[in-house]
Amino acid sequence: MKAFLLHGERDFDPQQPLPPQATALTQDLELETLFQAMAAGDEFLLDVARKVVLSVMKNDIDTILYRQEIVKDCLQNPGAVRQLYDLALEAVTREKKGYWGFLSKYPGSILHDAIQGLEIFTEVLRKLRGVAEEQSGRFQSRGFTALFAMLRKELSDEYLAAVQEHLTELRFKHGVLLSAELGKGSATCNFLLRKPHGETRGWLARLLSRAPARYTFRLHPRDEAGGRILTEMRDRGINHVASALGQSRDHVLSFFVTLRTELAFYAGCLNLHERLAAMEEPSCFPRPAPAGQRRHSFSELYDVCLALTMGRKAVGNSADAEDKSLVIITGANQGGKSTFLRSAGLAQLMMQCGMFVPARSFDAELCTDLFTHYKREEDATMKSGKLDEELARMSDIADLIRPDSLVLFNESFAATNEREGSEIARQVVSALLEKRVKVFFVTHQYEFARGFFETETNAALFLRAERKADGTRTFRVREGEPLQTSFGEDLYREIFGSAPEAETAAPAHTAAKRASR
Repeated sequence: MKAFLLHGERDFDPQQPLPPQATALTQDLELETLFQAMAAGDEFLLDVARKVVLSVMKNDIDTILYRQEIVKDCLQNPGAVRQLYDLALEAVTREKKGYWGFLSKYPGSILHDAIQGLEIFTEVLRKLRGVAEEQSGRFQSRGFTALFAMLRKELSDEYLAAVQEHLTELRFKHGVLLSAELGKGSATCNFLLRKPHGETRGWLARLLSRAPARYTFRLHPRDEAGGRILTEMRDRGINHVASALGQSRDHVLSFFVTLRTELAFYAGCLNLHERLAAMEEPSCFPRPAPAGQRRHSFSELYDVCLALTMGRKAVGNSADAEDKSLVIITGANQGGKSTFLRSAGLAQLMMQCGMFVPARSFDAELCTDLFTHYKREEDATMKSGKLDEELARMSDIADLIRPDSLVLFNESFAATNEREGSEIARQVVSALLEKRVKVFFVTHQYEFARGFFETETNAALFLRAERKADGTRTFRVREGEPLQTSFGEDLYREIFGSAPEAETAAPAHTAAKRASR
């Protein structure tokens, strides 16, 4: 039996290693906020959400659409999905409580544990089949349709009754019938478990007739050595049966563990969707395109982690980056640039998970890998300067990056003067574009942004954080060319009440730099 709810033809492997950039992605995109919302306080859901979301780069379009169908079914039938998850959890939990692992080297204890586990599983499988029969008409996805069909086909009443009959018989309430041969030195060998002949006579005939002659012997109650020998003989006789039944239990347990793991991801999707719906935040199912097609357009895309943190609606943005390999975001300080960049990364991950996306509409190509290169605050553990640290991280990314990857830069290479930082950024971005890597870059470096605006107009999209005439930030980004100021005086005025006289005569971009330090 297979669940096949995360992949159409294989089980999800929760032991697979996470990508090398998993830590940076989690930190820069604030993924822990997303994971916690999906988990809703459940540590198992938290672990599954983390593993599934961070291991999505190998998913193809069919896998994404396969999961989208299942998520839609889950949103239509949340109660049934949670019932299935609870049943899988019940099977795993009850079997674990009854397992005596410290005695598992003895055939008798193996057989006992296997029988007890399979009896629990049989009971839960019967409940699963009941859910399948009751709910199958409400599910349309390929994943749930195949799962329910398998449960109905494989778990008929006759089959479950036969399983229970065999388990009862294997408890050997009337003793064990064995055969053996004499081997070299009159040692017993070739032990074989025999099925007792059923009694064909009626109860009256058995009562009135004499019992057939039997050769028997009895052990003295204090004959410990004899008892040990008989126990060893019994274990040798039932060894093959115990091994086969133990394998059967492990197989069914593996099904329940996998079912619980894969349903945990969808339970997390339900938890997240309910949180967003309570805030009246929109969500949609994106339309993925093959990697390399340079499709990227969206409306009212918002930072889901910011919305979850605030507990209210976040500002959304719309843009059309079709046929663009480079998106440069400039504009006013604290105008929403970094938030927009984070929303783009989160949406890419959620799309490639097969989840809904925090937007009214979202179309994008798949990326073969996703990397973030964000500026870091001062760290006492750094063994070199901030620029050296940034260049070292960029070198690590360069060792891993592949064509059609997506890299998100946030104020990168700003730890030096503008001319040097702009030149470093220009060379890095130019090299990435030559290797067919898509780039989103948030920057205050005017020389860098202006240089690409003058040379890459057709291949790049330029967005600017919106600022009203009175300095108010709307936290939206609009299409617009880079400006030579980031309006640092607005922040100074907001903090200190008036613009500094010494700065008013200085170039606007210089004042912005000083105010942002």
